[in-house]
Amino acid sequence: MVQQFKVIIEKNPDGYVAYPLGLKGVVVGQGDTYEEALSDVRSAIRFHIETFGSEVLQTEPPVLEAFVAETVVTV
Repeated sequence: MVQQFKVIIEKNPDGYVAYPLGLKGVVVGQGDTYEEALSDVRSAIRFHIETFGSEVLQTEPPVLEAFVAETVVTV
């Protein structure tokens, strides 16, 4: 079975961190490059599904779109 996931990838001073949307549980990948982080999170998703079963895929409602926005907050 092929499943598509929306993945957020953040660039930090130490590299890249990636995490998928729409999965039950915590799944994170990391790498020195964008491509490494994406590959690592793909592997982590596979491992998560193999470990916890297909019920981690059954999220309602599904993520239709993902947006990244910035805002200013006075603290």
